[in-house]
Amino acid sequence: MPIPKKNQLVGLDIGSHSIKLVEIEDSKKGMILNNFGAIGLPKDAIVEGSVKEMEIVASAIKNLYKNLKVRNKNVATSISGFSVIVKKINIERREESELDSSIHEEAEQYIPFDISDVNLDYEILSQKKKVPEAEEGEEEGQGEGETEDTGMMDVMLVAAKKDIIEDYESLIHLAGLNPVVMDVDAFALQNAFELSSGETSGCYAIVSVGAEELGINAIKDGVSIFTRDSSYGGSQITEAIMSKFDVPYEEAEKIKLGGTKGDKEKGVLEEIFTSVVSGWVQEINRALDFLSTTYPDETIEKIFVSGGACRLPGFQKYLEMETNIPVEEFNPFANLQINEKVFDPRYLNYMAPQAGVAVGLAIRSVGDK
Repeated sequence: MPIPKKNQLVGLDIGSHSIKLVEIEDSKKGMILNNFGAIGLPKDAIVEGSVKEMEIVASAIKNLYKNLKVRNKNVATSISGFSVIVKKINIERREESELDSSIHEEAEQYIPFDISDVNLDYEILSQKKKVPEAEEGEEEGQGEGETEDTGMMDVMLVAAKKDIIEDYESLIHLAGLNPVVMDVDAFALQNAFELSSGETSGCYAIVSVGAEELGINAIKDGVSIFTRDSSYGGSQITEAIMSKFDVPYEEAEKIKLGGTKGDKEKGVLEEIFTSVVSGWVQEINRALDFLSTTYPDETIEKIFVSGGACRLPGFQKYLEMETNIPVEEFNPFANLQINEKVFDPRYLNYMAPQAGVAVGLAIRSVGDK
């Protein structure tokens, strides 16, 4: 294994179902995939983004590091779910130093937690707005694409609960590692998408369906305009199988992945799949409806899906049919240089939906905001 450069980080995606690890080398020849692997977690070790079994999860991270022979102890990881609020706000323009001192005050009205319980971060997105088209009777004084100063600025606000951040930091330390960057799943996934597609223009949505979470991120010209996390995911299917077939968790997981034979069982499985998929699609539709009400001028041109549960039979086709928007799975490994003597392309293709967040984290560097 090559010795990591000083500023490179290991992308560690700690999900509720498994932990994914990615190492990427940023070389003169481009981005090279140096390492990738995943390790499963027992049921309920992590619930809704909260680490319930510190020792078990830390031990899984150590095993993953050992199995993949990873030497770099500097880690980028991420959080998501109800402990994180991401919101684009429009406020009066001010200097960054002034914003630093007033952001807590501004944020209070948008955040449903006590402001003293959260860590706040922000990024200034823009300081100008496009001139609206001239109305009848007004002079068409400015050409298309020109802007006028409105005295307002768009700011992306990110608030994360301190206790969750502290839990994840403790977990990383317990595994003998050094937490350097704490990101948000939606942004890590967006970075992985931009790396894999080279796409930073247009209006599209990234939908990620994990074990316990369905995340939606709507992006316009490389800037997130709306994110939402909901408690939907692949574990709904596992639980329904456990209940219908009266089997333990491990066996239900096997059945979910195609380990059943009888026609009667197949019929019941199809019913479970259909019911769960329809719930997911309704949730995505609700988010898209909210988006079109909030941003009537924006039209989602395409939906890109990822996450371990996005290949559930019928999901992508049904989503496309119900939304009338083209749906495509994205492969986070697409633009990386891959040594096929080291990595089996079939394995990478199989794991691609689960690897997005870890790839997005692995391209972060020491010193990133």
